[in-house]
Amino acid sequence: MSNPIYGNLKGLKPSQMKQLQRLYQQRIPGDRLTTPEFAQRVAAISTDISQAVSVYLDRRGRVIRVGVGTPRQTQIPLNELPRYGSARLSGIRCVTTQLKAGEPGAEALTSMAMQRLDALVVMTLTGEGFRRRGGGDTGYVKQVHVAHLVPNTEDTNWSIATLPDLDALEEDDFIELVESLEAEFEREFVAQQVEDDRDRVLLVGLKTDDITTQQFEDDLAEAGRLVDTAGGTVLQTLRQKRSRPHPQTVFGAGKVDELALLTQSVGANLVVVARDLSPAQERSLERACGVRVVDRTEVILDIFAQRAQSGAGKLQVELAQLEYMLPRLVGRGQAMSRQGGGIGTRGPGETKLETERRAIQRRISRLQQEVTQLQAHRSRLRQKRQAHDVPTIALVGYTNAGKSTLLNTLSNSDIYAADQLFATLDPTTRRVGITDDDAILPRQLLLTDTVGFIHDLPPALVDAFRATLEEVTEADALLHVVDLSHPAWIGQIQSVMGILSQMPTIPGPILLVFNKVDRVSSKALERAKEEYPQAAFISAVEGFGLATLRQRLLQLADYVT
Repeated sequence: MSNPIYGNLKGLKPSQMKQLQRLYQQRIPGDRLTTPEFAQRVAAISTDISQAVSVYLDRRGRVIRVGVGTPRQTQIPLNELPRYGSARLSGIRCVTTQLKAGEPGAEALTSMAMQRLDALVVMTLTGEGFRRRGGGDTGYVKQVHVAHLVPNTEDTNWSIATLPDLDALEEDDFIELVESLEAEFEREFVAQQVEDDRDRVLLVGLKTDDITTQQFEDDLAEAGRLVDTAGGTVLQTLRQKRSRPHPQTVFGAGKVDELALLTQSVGANLVVVARDLSPAQERSLERACGVRVVDRTEVILDIFAQRAQSGAGKLQVELAQLEYMLPRLVGRGQAMSRQGGGIGTRGPGETKLETERRAIQRRISRLQQEVTQLQAHRSRLRQKRQAHDVPTIALVGYTNAGKSTLLNTLSNSDIYAADQLFATLDPTTRRVGITDDDAILPRQLLLTDTVGFIHDLPPALVDAFRATLEEVTEADALLHVVDLSHPAWIGQIQSVMGILSQMPTIPGPILLVFNKVDRVSSKALERAKEEYPQAAFISAVEGFGLATLRQRLLQLADYVT
């Protein structure tokens, strides 16, 4: 069918379908919202089929879409609309009918806002045939409303006007109205504009019954920190509470609509969901919102890609990204010659999809071999260190706990350290000499800085970074660094211990070290000391407690040797 009709076509006669298709042949002046003749024609068809009819036109007055149903039921997929952000309109207007009298409903107005339509013309039908009343042609239309978006309003996103008759549709210059609206949107956008080189992000989280409110808020705050670390700016945060995620869209239908509307109104170009998504859920949300949707794992992978400096780090990041990407190739055939995967759709797009999938699988196999070689190389380095009978202690902990700063302080090194999530990816080993009162020479130790852990560490990262994580399992002992100033430090301890418990080999003894004690109150410090009396309490930046820590390190080294 050259001129497709969208929406609910069940029960329509062939003659009615032809009438709908002929609407594509109509054209109205570009500077007019519509014409009385065109409006009556749409209303006549709608009256005949006893259903709403929605017609979409571009700024040249050409019909580009005809649907049976409300604007919401027939709307253009957001990913097929021009993407101008909050500073522009889409360049498309909609002429629709409704069977019941009254102003346009919230559903129609929300659809207008989601699509950023130039305008919405809503005609209430008389429910009768064409006839004259009082000397004027009322035809099939009883009432006309025109709605359009407006900026700088707190109570509503749109304006609605009631017209006296269809002839009023031709009185105003439509192009002049659109240009004036876009000028206002542009001024508002410039006033609120964030940095050009940062993604404009909507962050959305789902609280399910299996997590507490405090844990949910902590996870959401951490997701916001991840977005900031990755180079994005969170414009707004949405929350929803459900017993369990929706299998297709994660969130409920109403929240998805709210998310899509907010995406358009604030000009976001990225939606970040603070949990892991299946490929199908990711695609469903992208279709609903019209912008890219990524989950927590993808944000973490992006941070790792930015942080990777060494060849080994880049190798492991690429492997993690490819393993994450492979199952998400399904459905990308639509972007390849408009074809999709499955029966009846094979063609150039399917061929391209399969070629890309096989290429990625071959690349993954090659990278896995290189990671295995990296494991062997690091194993040989560890054997050389062990041959010198020097105890190795690995620094582990939640990301941004201060491990790199502590290693710099103990070894007088200049390893990169910053108040960032995942500032360190590659394991770094430094020799440290600690003086014992009874020894003539300092006791030599090897301290190894490792990649920071995080709650629900993505499986792709665990697999790709197995060469790095082996530094933890092969160490003689562990120094578990905890950021005591973080409000969720108890949960972070549990997350790290949970990840350590999943290691293929059981790590050695663990010394718990609470860092950043200079940033907490005396009450919080006393509480931690009561719960963990065997731990060390330090400030790596201020140097507080380091003498005690060195003595505890000597005791730990004596224990493992």
